[in-house]
Amino acid sequence: MPEFNAPLRDLRFVLHDVFDAPALWARLPALAETVDAQTADAILEEAAKVTGTLIAPLNRSGDEEGAQWSQGAVTTPAGFKEAYATYIQGGWVGLSGNPAYGGMGMPKMLAVQFEEMLYAAGSSFALYSALSSGACLAIDAHASEALKNTYLPPMYEGRWAGSMCLTEAHAGTDLGLIRTRAEPQADGSYRISGSKIFITGGEQDLTENIIHLVLAKLPDAPAGPKGISLFLVPKRMVNADGSLGERNAVSCGSIEHKMGIKASATCVMNFDGATGYLIGEANKGLAAMFTMMNYERLSIGIQGIGCAEASYQNAVSYARERLQSRSASGPQAQDKAADPIIVHADVRRMLLTMKAMTEGGRAFACYVGQQLDLAKFAVDADEQRRAEALVALLTPVAKAFFTDSGLESCIHGQQVFGGHGYIREWGQEQLVRDVRIAQIYEGTNGIQALDLLGRKVAAGGGAGLQAFCAEMDSWAARDGLYAAELKSAVQRLREISAWLLEQARSNPHEIGAASVEYLHLFGYTAYAYMWARMADCAAARRAEDEGFHAGKLASAEFFFRRLLPRTLSLEACIRAGSTPLFGHHAEQF
Repeated sequence: MPEFNAPLRDLRFVLHDVFDAPALWARLPALAETVDAQTADAILEEAAKVTGTLIAPLNRSGDEEGAQWSQGAVTTPAGFKEAYATYIQGGWVGLSGNPAYGGMGMPKMLAVQFEEMLYAAGSSFALYSALSSGACLAIDAHASEALKNTYLPPMYEGRWAGSMCLTEAHAGTDLGLIRTRAEPQADGSYRISGSKIFITGGEQDLTENIIHLVLAKLPDAPAGPKGISLFLVPKRMVNADGSLGERNAVSCGSIEHKMGIKASATCVMNFDGATGYLIGEANKGLAAMFTMMNYERLSIGIQGIGCAEASYQNAVSYARERLQSRSASGPQAQDKAADPIIVHADVRRMLLTMKAMTEGGRAFACYVGQQLDLAKFAVDADEQRRAEALVALLTPVAKAFFTDSGLESCIHGQQVFGGHGYIREWGQEQLVRDVRIAQIYEGTNGIQALDLLGRKVAAGGGAGLQAFCAEMDSWAARDGLYAAELKSAVQRLREISAWLLEQARSNPHEIGAASVEYLHLFGYTAYAYMWARMADCAAARRAEDEGFHAGKLASAEFFFRRLLPRTLSLEACIRAGSTPLFGHHAEQF
């Protein structure tokens, strides 16, 4: 059975050495008394134990058994309930939650590293608490004080879970089409009626209550997305003293039978006049829900990194042991009948692609976490606004690029195993199946690309993009390792962005035609920035740990020579324009 061991050395390198997170925390008053380097390391050590010894051993058995539905009740696989009870004792659900309501108040830079471990150990298990953390964020940001005091403490404890109820059978991306209704009641509550699909953790046996965040429309609501409100709908009603009361009119009609994440219950939820409470302002629910969705999009992006890391660990271990053929330069294992496959160029190509993309993604996730921390905790208003703009710009990149490259890496990991990669017990095929959903849910990657190019770049006139490019240029101006390559990549991103904005003025199809390739070009450029920073840091610290830092420098060389050139073909695709996409009539497909 495959094992998972948290890459603590790599995580600390990014957190402490590349970004010097403890120095940032020390200058932010809200974090200065909460976390330091020693606290962060202790949390990472404990997280490694929890994910490696408690959660990872359940990953394959959970996939084999899956979540089960019977007469409205959902049973999670054997071992999940006991593991979850142990898991919440550590306070992991509330790791970055508001301390005023029982959260631990840890920075996002640290939380993203924990999330990577969690998804690597078991994506299905991870999703139950990931949705709870996101729901807490939305409640904390938008709900009344009364709702916060009632619901946040038990949710941070993990005794209660959260869900996000957006999608309906006829309304996925276009949420303006939803039909779920909310009828005002005399006591200030609402009666929620409708059906939602694809609800992760909508029903399960891990917690004593589930708090559903539901999008619905009031009777007099405007048409379209401007008429959507957000409601808190508990599975079980809560008494004035905080104890649980009767069952609300919420039920699970069925669960989906899926390609992957089989131990995660993906539910059809029916609301039959259920009691709910308005979160935020009427008809502004979509903005409130996006507080949660943006968190979930980064989290799901990290699912791509975590699955890729797990696949890489398995593939490297296999490649060091599997004997097949001889090296092109002659026998390397003289005492054996053949050489380990890690000597072969194509196997190295796959492994190094996985390594470079996963480590680049890890650094970029930490960078986005840094911006989230600054947006939340910075004292200087200008610094806070700049961080907010970067978060808005980079969230769709993180979600889509992490998961696109995560699938590519998991497929490489499966391929390293050859035929054995197609067999269940080696674990690689499950990672391919589990990571595949990450490109689809929380907004498909095509939608993320449209959001990046259409809204964050084109609609904003490119201001956020220019700020990010200026930061990358500033680093390249230090003339460290790979400065020339980084400068060239940033210039390419600038030029293709300007060209696209010009083309879009006369052709409305250009944004949609170029968006996916543009997001990938953006992603490789952002990774070039991360690798330039990591290379400079590794070079400066090489004497401290020769083997580790030399390996980082070798990975940087591989990225800049073999992966960053992908931007050349992406640029060519973009400049081809939209005409090739619209050369067919619908009946010619």
